[in-house]
Amino acid sequence: MRIGLLTGGGDVPGLNPCIRAVVLAADEAGHEVLGFRRGWRGVVDAALSDDPMRLGHVRPLRVADVRGIDRQGGTILHTARFDPTRDAGDHTQAILRLIERLGLGALVVLGGDGTLRSAVHFHRLGVPVVAVPKTMDNDVHGTDYAIGFATAVSRSVAAINALRTTVASHERLGVVELFGRRSGETALLSGFLAQADRTAIAEVPVDPARLFPLLAEDRRANPEGYALLVVSEGATLSGETPADLDLSGSARVGEGVGRRLARAFEAATGIGTIVQELAYLMRAGEPDALDRMVGFAFGALAVELVNQRRFGRLVALLDGNYATSGLEIIMEGARRVDVARRYDVERFRPRLAGIEGLPMFVY
Repeated sequence: MRIGLLTGGGDVPGLNPCIRAVVLAADEAGHEVLGFRRGWRGVVDAALSDDPMRLGHVRPLRVADVRGIDRQGGTILHTARFDPTRDAGDHTQAILRLIERLGLGALVVLGGDGTLRSAVHFHRLGVPVVAVPKTMDNDVHGTDYAIGFATAVSRSVAAINALRTTVASHERLGVVELFGRRSGETALLSGFLAQADRTAIAEVPVDPARLFPLLAEDRRANPEGYALLVVSEGATLSGETPADLDLSGSARVGEGVGRRLARAFEAATGIGTIVQELAYLMRAGEPDALDRMVGFAFGALAVELVNQRRFGRLVALLDGNYATSGLEIIMEGARRVDVARRYDVERFRPRLAGIEGLPMFVY
């Protein structure tokens, strides 16, 4: 069988271990793997090309081609944010013809919510699809864990703790803004593991009148005279309306929530701030041990599903066990923090309670 493979959306560490695992498992089963470059954009480019192999839109992936890639971050297939049914037109029929032209017996799609929604679209049209969740926001429905999350948290914790020396030296409030447009999962766990003073998440509007006195007291009570706030990029301030924000959740003037909070805190308290938007450094560099492990396992499981002809499935981790979910679960929208169980809205802190019986990935 010939298997198509693509990585779409934002890159994360752990994609290359997954790609390697797919190729190794496919080779062992006697399958051939073709990798599409630049995600769904590359699939469309290939569909509109007379010779996609020669033009580099598609490349064979052999065992020798993936040697050592597990130690690299990003994705050797490159990626793009692209909807094949909407961006530059609806290319559905051209893609269906391409799948037939290339003789693909299966399509393995590595991506987050947007990329996997396109996978659902083609699954509904009869394309044999297996999906692998990846996103450092960990907001894909149907799995407790997505590739890239652990490394993003590890990077964030290291950066938050490194920033302490500068914030302490100047006796300020340090504000660290992390990716997480719709889900506060990454900020919540990073803030908890770094033991930041307060954490603001995307799910709960921030009331400065309640948050700022807490931060001022945190700074006063700290012998080194500083405090730390971690905030999701998708967090909003109480009173802001959708008309005030652009599609990314940032103020229309281009100012992120971390800077808006810092500016308002300085005006209210007279205390100086240091703002650090960690941004793409969260997804930069090689994967940590956990993302390598999950990447390898997810890739091998994806090929097992192909071998068993169990298509329309999402590989997953559920309650600490490798499992699968129906691909249609993607359409339920982004997975978000369970605020009632895991976040103290009055204290702007993670809620650490009821641990017994929870999977390891939930602190």
